[in-house]
Amino acid sequence: MEKITAIIPTFNEEVHIKEAIESVLWCDEIIVVDSFSTDKTVEIAKTYPKVRLLEHAYEHSAAQKNWTIPQASNNWIFLLDADERPTPELVTEIQGILKNGTTNSGFWIYRRNHFMGKRINYSGWQSDKVIRLFKRDQCHYQNKHVHAEIESTGPISILKEKLVHYTYKDVTSYLKKADRYTTWGAQDRFEKFQKQGRTIGLPYLVFRPFGRFLRHYFWRLGILDGTHGFVVSALAAYNVFIRAVKIWRLQNGEKLEDPFKK
Repeated sequence: MEKITAIIPTFNEEVHIKEAIESVLWCDEIIVVDSFSTDKTVEIAKTYPKVRLLEHAYEHSAAQKNWTIPQASNNWIFLLDADERPTPELVTEIQGILKNGTTNSGFWIYRRNHFMGKRINYSGWQSDKVIRLFKRDQCHYQNKHVHAEIESTGPISILKEKLVHYTYKDVTSYLKKADRYTTWGAQDRFEKFQKQGRTIGLPYLVFRPFGRFLRHYFWRLGILDGTHGFVVSALAAYNVFIRAVKIWRLQNGEKLEDPFKK
């Protein structure tokens, strides 16, 4: 059976880190790469002898992962965000791949998302998937601030079983992370629009958020998730609006501070 390294990026994840580490104790190596947490994340991680703790200044998610991946001792990587958990069925499926071998360089894994205490079955999240299992030397993340995905030199397949993803537990944590991600997303799009010679105005600010709400709530069946589905859809529209405002301000010369460094 081939060996595998689990990588868990962290920053102030004391609520999640214990369960995250225990969910990957079946791996041959566990790397926790921490961005200088100010809570008990590092203290908790150090209680596990199997954990190899690395600390690295955070630029953005993709950069942090790309810095860590080459430091893994094993050919296979299982990358886990601190708020994700592999189901026992997923672990068994991964172990079968390690035992039997594959010509694939990586695998998409669907996520079963929970939002503020409830499992979300629709609202645009029913097709949510991420590449979390991949070969160290054949894959790296795109150089993007947000929504960066794996780029591979070989084929990528899809696993049958799922990750459980515990997203936002409360409004405060959501808004804090939304500030960070809308800033990063605005910076990515600002650079893209600059290259295209494109500027945005009122139509972009009005119609993009409205379209996002309609897509999540009606087209992607958020209405079937009840109140939670409405909130998910409305917050998705909010994110698009705030990101658009930040793009508009960047195009007008305003400087945006990275919320992660506040």
